[in-house]
Amino acid sequence: MAATIKDIAEKAGVSIATVSRVLNFDETLSVGDETKKRIFEVAEELSYQKRKTKKSLVPKIAIVHWYTEQEELNDLYYMSIRLGIEERAKSHNLQLATYFYDDFDAINQDQLQGIVAVGKFSKQQAEEFKKAARNVVFVDSSPDPEKFDSVIVDFERATERVLDHFIAKGHTQIGYIGGRETYREHSTTLDDQREQTFIKYLSGRGMLREDAMFIGSFTVKDGHRMMSQAIAELGDSLPSAFFAGNDSIAIGSLQALHEHGIRVPEQVSIIGVNDISVSKYIFPALSTVKVYTEVMGETAVDLLVERITERKIAKQVMIATKLKLRQSSK
Repeated sequence: MAATIKDIAEKAGVSIATVSRVLNFDETLSVGDETKKRIFEVAEELSYQKRKTKKSLVPKIAIVHWYTEQEELNDLYYMSIRLGIEERAKSHNLQLATYFYDDFDAINQDQLQGIVAVGKFSKQQAEEFKKAARNVVFVDSSPDPEKFDSVIVDFERATERVLDHFIAKGHTQIGYIGGRETYREHSTTLDDQREQTFIKYLSGRGMLREDAMFIGSFTVKDGHRMMSQAIAELGDSLPSAFFAGNDSIAIGSLQALHEHGIRVPEQVSIIGVNDISVSKYIFPALSTVKVYTEVMGETAVDLLVERITERKIAKQVMIATKLKLRQSSK
């Protein structure tokens, strides 16, 4: 005989009404997380199924992406984070929906127990997501660390490690080619941790060359443009080493150096960030900072599950990186 709500209520030691509201994810219900957890455990133990539905009693979560679907195709960094989220959601047996930037209006139409927001979001956007789901975790940004969980990368230490390496190899002239990002709903430019750390580190050693810093977007096209600009403007004073804000910029920079007959790494060394899949196959193979993007996605889902089941206090998880030296630097 199939289990009923009454059976669950008796075994869990709560009222039938409480069981009904918990199993329907009624967010207006004021009941302790331990009680909710006990009800779900009893429901699973009794193999309870709601009438007129074949859905399991697992929560439904959503990935909310700050890119459009087309934009994500051109950015392996964020695509890899999403793949990590999807794989971890499967391991937790979670229902998963995906919303891209141009789908945001549809979020409130779904019954969600949690959101993993991937990209750069403001406090205002964070509060909007909170209206759609009680539990929200951010990946690659931390709009309100006292209220929301987040998973970020330790770009400060990554940048320091690159500069430590360059200096240890005897480079005294080091340039920077990077990008900046903006919030989607307005044009506020975000500070970039790589750029800020680069300035702080070299300024403290009396080695900063502001004329050798070029800022654009995180694309191959802009990497090519900025390195071409550096070559044209700096001429014989071109630095012997460049730190690129990501691998796309580094790849565009390598193309520009090759077009101008500048040998890498004999004349100019370059190190990127992310370790995207193609970085090891270009020539010369790109030295880069490995960012564990899939781990970022997995960690975000783990945090969300903690939030859904019991945890109240916000967490911020910082993911370490690893410098991978290949043939584009010496």
